[in-house]
Amino acid sequence: MTIGQRPTVRRRRLRSELRQRREDAGLTQEQVAGEMEWSLSKLVRIEAGTVGISTNDLRALLSLYGLREREHVEELLELARAARQRMWWTSYKNTLGPAYLEFIGFVAEASTIRYFHPMVVPGLLQTEDYARAVITDGATGVLEPEDIDARVDIRMTWINDVLGRPEPPTFLVVLDEAVIRRRVGGAAVMRAQLRHLAALAGEPYMRIAVVPFTAGAHPGLYGSFALLEFTDPADDTILYLENAPTDMILRDRPTEISRYAVAFDRLVDTALAPEETIAVLTEAADSID
Repeated sequence: MTIGQRPTVRRRRLRSELRQRREDAGLTQEQVAGEMEWSLSKLVRIEAGTVGISTNDLRALLSLYGLREREHVEELLELARAARQRMWWTSYKNTLGPAYLEFIGFVAEASTIRYFHPMVVPGLLQTEDYARAVITDGATGVLEPEDIDARVDIRMTWINDVLGRPEPPTFLVVLDEAVIRRRVGGAAVMRAQLRHLAALAGEPYMRIAVVPFTAGAHPGLYGSFALLEFTDPADDTILYLENAPTDMILRDRPTEISRYAVAFDRLVDTALAPEETIAVLTEAADSID
């Protein structure tokens, strides 16, 4: 078992291990909660990965499950310690929704990110001015100036955290042509954003493709989504659905996740080739008056 430095995937791995250990011991959640003198909701939250677990509680839980192999116990204890780490984004739980914060955490550990968006440039590919325009004008309510500034700062920190690494994750990004034709933030902002996309498309870790209007209907018309894959085979693919007003993280749903993976492959087949995409992005930028 490999222990990484980020907490989100570690917590997910721990919850899977604990649930499997309980099932192997032939115990129900109600029985475990009774033996541990916990509320049932506490155990449910631990197994759902929504809360961490102290090392003392974990030792007692593993003893109840009959797991006494020293090496394995220590691995799980280290997993619990890593899962309780605070990362930079945990300070913004009052600013961003829980699903989005969880998405940031998963992106921090993903090795490959497949992203489709039909309306705007995905957050990690945005310039600061474009991000400010999307956050300000795209909000469902009215945001105070300090809230806008905070969200822009969060996005820029996130971009630097992910794309500023020595080895960023592999990105496969598909955009509907509407994304590059919608003038967000005015002419100068949009021109700079399109040139930024063209430059990113030339990076070795980034592939950007545009689905042209001439392609007609396609599987991405109903909303944006991201598929996150991880280096460790023990970590299954995560599906993130970005839909107003509520974002969703789907895991342990292989059938649903597989459907979106197939949809993404169809979008790639429909989209322009990478070199054609760079040419279209450049043309779109140059054509803005």
